Amino acid sequence: MKKRIGILTGGGDCPGLNAVIRGVVKGALLRRHWEVIGIEDGFDGLLSPDKCHPLSLEDVRGILPRGGTILGSTNRGNPFSCPVEKDGKIEIVDKSELVLENIRRLAIDSLVVVGGEGSLKIALELAQKGVCIVGVPKTIDNDLMETDVTFGYNTALETATDALDKLHSTAESHHRVMVMEVMGRYAGWIALESGIAGGADVILMPEIPFDIEAICRAIDARRRQGRRFSIIVVAEGAFPMGGDRVVKESAGAAQPFERLGGIGEYVARKIKNCLDMDTRVTVLGHLQRGGSPSTFDRCLGSRFGIKALELIEMGACGQMACLKGRDIKAAPIARAVRRLKLVDPAGEMVRCAEELGIMVGR
Repeated sequence: MKKRIGILTGGGDCPGLNAVIRGVVKGALLRRHWEVIGIEDGFDGLLSPDKCHPLSLEDVRGILPRGGTILGSTNRGNPFSCPVEKDGKIEIVDKSELVLENIRRLAIDSLVVVGGEGSLKIALELAQKGVCIVGVPKTIDNDLMETDVTFGYNTALETATDALDKLHSTAESHHRVMVMEVMGRYAGWIALESGIAGGADVILMPEIPFDIEAICRAIDARRRQGRRFSIIVVAEGAFPMGGDRVVKESAGAAQPFERLGGIGEYVARKIKNCLDMDTRVTVLGHLQRGGSPSTFDRCLGSRFGIKALELIEMGACGQMACLKGRDIKAAPIARAVRRLKLVDPAGEMVRCAEELGIMVGR
């Protein structure tokens, strides 16, 4: 039976999204002769049917090496919690029934949701209302359970490692402490792996509250050994012992989650005060989300797209494509979003960093 499926990309953008879209469209049209409806701007597109349109092979031609998503995305769209201004005040309104009505109007049999923890939680709520949802795990943070790796992570990691390579030369030339702040929210994967690969001297992660005095002692010890520069990688969600995370914007009605940022400046200021060393801060920010996806992410995104179609064929609603070892498998979305996948402070990778002489904040 000919199917009509929908696909949307929700949450923050990342390299490899277009590979998934392309995989879904080509696999659906060439082998299965299904129709594919592209939904613009994440779940917001399901509130406006004019943002939903058929995708053809021509629409996905040449998009494999492109960053971002041709469908657009938003990390604020949640039909179950829509901020609406009434009488000068912000009220939260549930518009999920309108989404369900539009899905029926568009005759969408199954919906492929490409997103991270937040988007997949919304998808799970729609599934509980009867929508056949199939998930594809996406996030540069690599913090989703049930998959070894999320697509987008590898490219972000390469961006961070390349930046560290460049910071080494300028740090050594000017005898500076270079602090590089990376993304990851509450997970330290980008900081940890790029720090190991990029030869950092200190790696600070959300999973290990750091002792700023111990960090200063470690940098001072390097200086006394004749190493007149140091490289510090700090995840945006890292925080000092007994302290709080540094945020740019707190959560609220219009901003459903806190915006992290500023911990790099905090660390640099503390080091300058206690050691009187020249410090500089580099915040990679959205550079980690942009650019052409790596070979790994193009391939993984394509494989996830095809797996999503296979799950739809099997009637496996509520399942998510995932990577286990070298194989693409399936796992319940409910298990994938039950908690974040975080760095184990006592795990092998942290032990490896410490044996390499990297200080991890403790």
